[in-house]
Amino acid sequence: MTTLDSGRDVRYDIGELGRPGGIGIRCQGVVHLYRTFEGHDVVALQGVDLTIEPGERVAFLGPSGSGKSTLLTLLGGIQKPSAGRIFLGNEEISRMGERYLARIRSRRVSTMLQGSTRNLLAYATARQNIAFARLAMTSAERKDAVADIDLLRVVGLDQQIDQVVSTMSGGQRQRLALACAVSTGPQLLLADEPTSQLSHEDRDHVIELIHNLGDDLGTTIVVVTHQPEVAATFPRTVTMKGGRVGAEGRDGAEYVVIGAEGVVHLPTHLAEQWPQGTLVRIEPEDVDRLVVSRPSDTPEAPVGHPVGHPADHAAEHAADHSASTTEELA
Repeated sequence: MTTLDSGRDVRYDIGELGRPGGIGIRCQGVVHLYRTFEGHDVVALQGVDLTIEPGERVAFLGPSGSGKSTLLTLLGGIQKPSAGRIFLGNEEISRMGERYLARIRSRRVSTMLQGSTRNLLAYATARQNIAFARLAMTSAERKDAVADIDLLRVVGLDQQIDQVVSTMSGGQRQRLALACAVSTGPQLLLADEPTSQLSHEDRDHVIELIHNLGDDLGTTIVVVTHQPEVAATFPRTVTMKGGRVGAEGRDGAEYVVIGAEGVVHLPTHLAEQWPQGTLVRIEPEDVDRLVVSRPSDTPEAPVGHPVGHPADHAAEHAADHSASTTEELA
């Protein structure tokens, strides 16, 4: 028997929702362009290489226009990339026909778009919205799936089962959108700003429910957020910069990612100290370590910025800590 934790010390049997587990994601050189109303071509993604393991939970960060939401729609099969390849498990969805993509979207992937009203029928009740989300399931699958009342109880909306969406609060709508998203037992949950415009209490509740889903079902979860408090709850973060993966955070440590032609995005606090146009020198110290420095006659110039292998960081940090002009680039 598979159960789902409501986050309120109550667990419910969710039947066939527990069957799939998570699915892996692999992006290879993904490029995406779109055309504005004025007829200008905009490069939203510039050669994204990314791997997400089955059952992993990842938060995407980055400024507006960095490509986060675009990448999310590509992973969900809503759009196709202009170039490059995207795999869900062993299936390449970037070259898949619309008929098969529709099957992927209805059975294996659920995408929560930004703004709860974009994911729900405003004129329908909570019960009717869950039924609509399950339209693509077979009658046997719907029969085996968790009852709508039990699913709504998990997200704290069992008292609103026959309430029309348009009369619900923002937090209630977002929790209902999450219930609809998981009602088909997806292997991959994609959520674009699921906590935006929510109170702190509703935000924390939605994030708790999302993590419970990962804990109990092993679902792969990818969330786009602008909120550091939300990102901090995820074991891995990916920061998009200029349409590329610029940095990653893993278990509290931050790493820069080397892009095409050796491009490296400095962490924000270093980019402010070393602005565009700064002359730097890069020297190998050993096979797993580089030293990045700028001329000593540059005003307030640091002595050097070591770029090391993750295993070196802890040991070398203590030695470098006494030099106020030296920082680690993880």
